Amino acid sequence: MSLYPLIFYPSLHYRIWGGNKLKTLGKKVSDDKIGESWEISSVPNFISKVSNGFLKDRELTELINVYKEDLVGSDVYNKFGNNFPLLIKFLDTHEPLSVQVHPDDIYGKKHHNSWGKTEMWYVIDADKDSEIILGFEKNMTQEKFFEKLNANDFDGVFRKVYPKKGDVFYIPAGRVHALGKGLLIAEIQQSSDITYRIYDYDRLDKNGKKRELHIEEAKAVIDFSYIENVYSTYNPQGLNECLVHSPYFNVNKHNIAKNYIFKDLPTSFKIFILLEGRGSMSYNQNQSIFIEKGQSILIPACLKNIEIISEKDSPITFLEVYL
Repeated sequence: MSLYPLIFYPSLHYRIWGGNKLKTLGKKVSDDKIGESWEISSVPNFISKVSNGFLKDRELTELINVYKEDLVGSDVYNKFGNNFPLLIKFLDTHEPLSVQVHPDDIYGKKHHNSWGKTEMWYVIDADKDSEIILGFEKNMTQEKFFEKLNANDFDGVFRKVYPKKGDVFYIPAGRVHALGKGLLIAEIQQSSDITYRIYDYDRLDKNGKKRELHIEEAKAVIDFSYIENVYSTYNPQGLNECLVHSPYFNVNKHNIAKNYIFKDLPTSFKIFILLEGRGSMSYNQNQSIFIEKGQSILIPACLKNIEIISEKDSPITFLEVYL
């Protein structure tokens, strides 16, 4: 039987900062403080399983091993083998995340036998008082920063922005960052779970202990450059907009009122992250699946023609992700 668009069971994760917005994406959240929904993952111990079609309950890495280039594309398979190169998440923040940083590929391979972690955020929802930390204020140096850190004095240290729905932030490895409270985020990142916490507000976890910090590791990877514009600029009302074009992933945003046909897709897998609406996805001329808000759908590289059809009065907005 031939490959088809794959949907996976979400993996829901407790986080000390988790909120209650994931329900608005159709996630079946029963516990408090569920902060992350891992949508597509090959991270060890959290490998996604298919939820639809004849491959139901098969693991993503197993499918790559079986279908190889047909699933992920020849260039991707040659570089990554049976490991899927991206991790797709939804994040829900009732409280701020720790101030943190991630290593690049060189440091990650040397110290963790892992890829580094460059990522991007798409803001699905934001409270009026939400904020995000991205990098530093001007003229920050390593020496000055760690003096401030040791003194627990962060006045004038971090660059803060105030996000709204539809904002996009690209976060290369080495850039200090933190999501604030009241945010619902779609996160696209390299397949890595390496995080170095720098500051965690002296809060206690559910066992009454402070979470571990990683100061020495952070020192080795932080980029202290000042970034003038931390926003990825695009037209939010555009039908097809490029959000991020990078060596690690490319992301476009599509707004579809009725239907849209993707012809002669490039020789990489694609992921469609549904942000709004519902409808159907047609493939192989006469086959289709139902799609709706909150789904992340993996399009195998062997499928060259896809049509998205929205239901009446339910326009579809989605992110298109590929290498």
